[in-house]
Amino acid sequence: MRSWTTLILSFILLCAPSFAQDKAPQPPLTRMLFVMDASNSMNAFWGNQPKINTARELLLNSLKELEGQPDLELALRLYGHQTPIQPGKQDCDDTRLEVPFSPNSIQGMKSTLQSVRCLGTTPIARSLERAAGDFPPLDHTNARKVRNVIILITDGIEACDEDPCAVSRALQSKGIVLKPFVIGVGLDESQKYGLQCVGNYFDASTPELFEHVLKVVVTQALNSTTAQISLMTADGKPNETDVPVTLYDQRTGKIIDHMLHTMNDRGIPDTLRIDPIYTYKVVAHTVPPSVRNDVVVKPGVHTVIAVDAGTGMLSIKSGSGPTDGTVVQTIVRRSGEQHTLIAQEVGTTQRLRTGLYDLEVLTLPRLMIPNVRIDQSKTTDIAVPRSGVLNVLPSTPGPGAIFSKKDGLLEWVADLDPNAARGQFRLLPGTYEVVYRSRSARRTELTLKKDVTIESGRSITINF
Repeated sequence: MRSWTTLILSFILLCAPSFAQDKAPQPPLTRMLFVMDASNSMNAFWGNQPKINTARELLLNSLKELEGQPDLELALRLYGHQTPIQPGKQDCDDTRLEVPFSPNSIQGMKSTLQSVRCLGTTPIARSLERAAGDFPPLDHTNARKVRNVIILITDGIEACDEDPCAVSRALQSKGIVLKPFVIGVGLDESQKYGLQCVGNYFDASTPELFEHVLKVVVTQALNSTTAQISLMTADGKPNETDVPVTLYDQRTGKIIDHMLHTMNDRGIPDTLRIDPIYTYKVVAHTVPPSVRNDVVVKPGVHTVIAVDAGTGMLSIKSGSGPTDGTVVQTIVRRSGEQHTLIAQEVGTTQRLRTGLYDLEVLTLPRLMIPNVRIDQSKTTDIAVPRSGVLNVLPSTPGPGAIFSKKDGLLEWVADLDPNAARGQFRLLPGTYEVVYRSRSARRTELTLKKDVTIESGRSITINF
């Protein structure tokens, strides 16, 4: 009879492939919707034939190259192809999803393109708005990533007094689609400007350029590429690491990826797969943050994204001798600025960007340490004097205050509690004056004053 151990091992070996398959991440699914102009203006000649003929031929050639492409679903929406333009009247609802998404939609797209007639107007905004419903809803229970892409092909601008740019922004902000691609077919300069805000605009001023642009757009829509984020030291070396990094879509502010920067086994920044559709804002979460805007990557080209992020260490130490466990915070600011970067505890070490900082140690009195320099890959040590303890014992409760004495001046440090029978204060070493008046004393000359010297780690008591 086989032992239980043998049976368990046999089960693990049999199931191991399926376990591995379950854990392997699926490649992203790309859904690509072509929104194509079939308005009356597409009948105009472009080169030696109507625009619609050229656009149709070149798009059909592109579809041939996409046949059999894994992890890809295509769909086709046309506008301006159902209702002929009449004098003083246009049909702004003339837009329809002709071929819905499926892995086998190319044949249907070919048939539709070959039979289309260009008749009507140009409702770009309404076509984009309705395109939101063309994409199957995302299944948030499925971990597979889905990239929804719109490719708008048009030879004219919005004709129905609506705002395609606002519709595009809404589609992106809601996460329905990535930033659309727009191919302008033989447009003049004023028309180009009206479409550039819709998405990534590509100008196809000639039939030859249209063919090239279409290939570029399809390639970008399909492919991710590789990049590495180099966090640069102050002396220009890509040696910083172990920093959280966030990639944002710079246009919408949406978080695209969030990771911990890593060096690979060869000691260089690890390679990432990155989507070339976006213009990125890269934020390395150093203190303060290291930011690079307007980062663009090209499909199929490895991109090195260099971010200035040189750091050193700030170590804030307490004076010699044992402490009483009191936590003292230090406010850290860039020199000359009021914005607080962090509150760092005395007795800890913090990584900071290279440069000058002002420190405000929240002792009594507060200790200001300006222009502390943080150098690349070095530790700057700051010693905070250890406090002493002042006990104030009044005969009866009453108002009073503690002042530091320095250079002939008095600076307020703290008030006595007028209702307390005693007070205890942790003060930096130095000379102080304590003023006090009994609550029952109603004359100013009955104010009592005492000088006291505080030493690190020592306690002193004064009685009134």
